[in-house]
Amino acid sequence: MSKAQRATIDTLMRQAPFDGSLPPERLRKDFETQMTSGPAPAGVTVTPSVLGGRPALTVEPEGSPATGTIIYFHGGCWVLGSPATALQLTAALVRRTGVRAVSVDYRLAPEHPFPAAVEDGLAAYRDLLDQGVPAEQIVLAGESAGGGLSITTLLTARDAGLPMPAAAVAFSPGLDATRSGESMTTKHDADPLFTRADLTTVFAHYLAGQDPDQPLLSPALHADLTGLPPLLLQAGSNEVLLDDSTRFAVRAAAAGVDVQLDITADVPHVFQTFEGMLDEADAALDRAARFITTALART
Repeated sequence: MSKAQRATIDTLMRQAPFDGSLPPERLRKDFETQMTSGPAPAGVTVTPSVLGGRPALTVEPEGSPATGTIIYFHGGCWVLGSPATALQLTAALVRRTGVRAVSVDYRLAPEHPFPAAVEDGLAAYRDLLDQGVPAEQIVLAGESAGGGLSITTLLTARDAGLPMPAAAVAFSPGLDATRSGESMTTKHDADPLFTRADLTTVFAHYLAGQDPDQPLLSPALHADLTGLPPLLLQAGSNEVLLDDSTRFAVRAAAAGVDVQLDITADVPHVFQTFEGMLDEADAALDRAARFITTALART
């Protein structure tokens, strides 16, 4: 693993830190430009589709896909982002696992505050089941807000009496709307992207004045986690959201959930995005792919 690579990524991210005070329209435009300016991902085909009544992108590997479907949820603080902004990361999982992914364009705040995104996550999962895809052939995955959405989709599906999918993977998930984790303070200087203040400001669009101390807003603190499928949480040690993952994993394990907490040193939020630039990103994606293929092989 390269110390020089980590330093380069840190410098790059500090040149364009997140500013939660910008209007949502500006945040969306800037993020879309930043995340879609590169070449199209290699080794996959991308087709517009619909899942759960929402627009989506179906990403399939070249050749014959393996059995299984990943429902992918993009990041963006529940305010910005799209399947297009997460396409490189989605494609990275598809190439490594050989299974198709359907990336959902769930509704965003402030136009659609909580619980709109959670409703869309559940609708997507229910739709795939209704299409005849067995639960044990489905994996939920996502990054940042989308990582949080993968977890809350599990919770709402369980509470609705639906069968659990094979597994879920969450990259740097947002799991605490109260922003009360110690890492919000202890990682303030290490995190090149976020501050507690910026996250609180932008998340207010999704919260819309509602109490953050709710299980589907702060599952790391308040959700009943019993009955969830195997989980993989990956995070970097240099992110203020670190304690969202660590506290959730401790509570999940206490609830009898098979949970793996995978923390990589000296890397930032959703470091997996830097596939091909950061050795740690490729290694983490390899581990996530092995986790997914192992979970699907249990069927």
